[in-house]
Amino acid sequence: MSFIDAHHHLWDLKAVDYPWLNASGVERFFGNPAPIQRNYLLDEFSGSARLQGFTKSVHIQVGAADAWEEARWVQSIADANPEWPMAQVVFCDLTAPDLNAQLDRFQTLSTVRGVRQIIGRAPSEDAQTGTNELLGSDAFLQGLKLAGARGLSFDLQLIPELMPAMSEIAKAASETQIALCHAGSPHDRSSEGLKSYAKALEGLSNLDNVTCKLSGLGMFDHGWTVESMRPVVEICLEQFGSRRCMFGSNFPVDMLYSDYDRLAQSYFEIIPESLHNDVFENTAAQFYQL
Repeated sequence: MSFIDAHHHLWDLKAVDYPWLNASGVERFFGNPAPIQRNYLLDEFSGSARLQGFTKSVHIQVGAADAWEEARWVQSIADANPEWPMAQVVFCDLTAPDLNAQLDRFQTLSTVRGVRQIIGRAPSEDAQTGTNELLGSDAFLQGLKLAGARGLSFDLQLIPELMPAMSEIAKAASETQIALCHAGSPHDRSSEGLKSYAKALEGLSNLDNVTCKLSGLGMFDHGWTVESMRPVVEICLEQFGSRRCMFGSNFPVDMLYSDYDRLAQSYFEIIPESLHNDVFENTAAQFYQL
C-alpha cells in the first residue's frame, strides 16, 4: 500500500510570506482560517497521512506573495526529505508577457509538475476578485497551451457555473493535462444544486485531458458526513471513471472540518474497494509522474 495525497499545502510563515495567512480577522469562503494561521510543516502532515497508508504527495501553491520563493522553499523541503517523494504545482499567471521566462525558471526545480491559476473559488469571492475574466482571455488560452507543450499540467479551480466556458477552453488546449481541483467546487449541495452540478460537469468529464480531484469537499459543507459527501464522489466516479479520479486531502484547509483519519476513512468507505488502487495511487502517480 503506497497511496498518494494529490492535493495538500505546507507553509512556514517565517520562510515565505502568505498575505492571507498573515491577515487577522478576515473570513474566507471556506470559513474562519484562524486555526490554521500557523506553521504547517511536512512532519505534521506526513505523520497524519502515513497512518492511513499515504507515502507520497503533491504540494499545491497556496497564495504566497512571491510564487518563486514558495516554489524554492517547497523544493528545499522535498530535497531534505527524500523518504517522502513530493511533487509540486506552482502558481503562474498564464497571461504574463514573460510567461516563457517564468516557466523556464520554474522548470529548473525537479519537483515542478504543473501550474495553477485560480479561476473561481466561490460566488462571493469571485465577485470581488474578477478572476473569471481569464475565461475570455486569449492570452490565458495561449498560456495554457504553452504549459502543456512544455509538459506541464494545469490545476484548475473554479465553480460549476464557470464549467461550460472552461470546457471550451480545455477542449482547445487538448494537449494540456488538466486536474479539476476539489471536484469543481460544488457549493450548492441541494438536490437541484447537485443536478445542475452534474450537468455542468459533463462538459469537462467528456474531455480526455481532464482528470478530477476528489478533494476540498468540506469547504462548502463544514458539517459533512459520509452520506453528505457520497453524492459528489459518486457523480465524479460515474463521469470520470476511477482512472481519471484521484484523492486529495486539501490539508490543512480541510483540517478545519475534520482530522486526517476521519477524512481518509470516509473516502475509503464511499469509494468501492476495487477502485482504491486507481483513486488513491495510480491516477495521481501517472498524472504527476510520481
